[in-house]
Amino acid sequence: MTLSAQNINVTLGSRTILNETGFEALRAGELTALIGPNAAGKSTLFRTIAGLVKSSDGIIDIAGEDLSQLSVQRRLQRICFMPQFFTANAALSVFDVVLMAQKQLSGWRVSEQDMASVAQALEEAKIGHLAEANIGELSGGQAQMVSVCQALIRKAEVYLFDEPTSALDLRHQLDVMHGIKHAMKERGAIGIVALHDLNLAARYADHLLLIGSGQILAQGKLDAVLSDPLIAATYDVSIQTGLGPRKELNVHAYSD
Repeated sequence: MTLSAQNINVTLGSRTILNETGFEALRAGELTALIGPNAAGKSTLFRTIAGLVKSSDGIIDIAGEDLSQLSVQRRLQRICFMPQFFTANAALSVFDVVLMAQKQLSGWRVSEQDMASVAQALEEAKIGHLAEANIGELSGGQAQMVSVCQALIRKAEVYLFDEPTSALDLRHQLDVMHGIKHAMKERGAIGIVALHDLNLAARYADHLLLIGSGQILAQGKLDAVLSDPLIAATYDVSIQTGLGPRKELNVHAYSD
């Protein structure tokens, strides 16, 4: 299974957000990091793939099928999108909102297996202690971890995570990224995660997509993209990479 896009154009109002944007096939079982500065088009690209924003033309292809030809229900079944901002005003517990995510596409009759699956998902996400907490009373970081759990409890072919670590401390960033990467490999799913932290991207992603001004500027393996002069020009900083003591790739950015 693969996911690819060609010639995607999105205009919102008078602004062109995505301009002839596309990327080559992403493969199942691998995690791709979508990197780029603010307002580069990351969220809009995700929302377009998920079907929440309509492209004026172009093709988004999953396993040989044009996503625009799928019904809304079928598209929701195949693609899971975690937005950047999580809001919940209802007086529901964390357990309830994760259970609702699980049952969203499969009917609302709840079984003992459903309850057990939610409890397991919360424990795996290391938020089991929040199961009975009111979702509206969580911190920003806690709510973000619940949002990731909501996404991962769904069974999909493509997962899109928009800035899933932005409100988290370092320990929880590592936990969340490890969980996402493990899930993509174990399920044979395609994962794309939008990140600002290049070191997180280098640590966990199999591939990188660099987006700037509404276009994919570079795609490929970590070292190739991170050493491409386009990345420094896109972020308007100088980039240096090197191997850390555990042979992990470290990225250093600094202004001239």
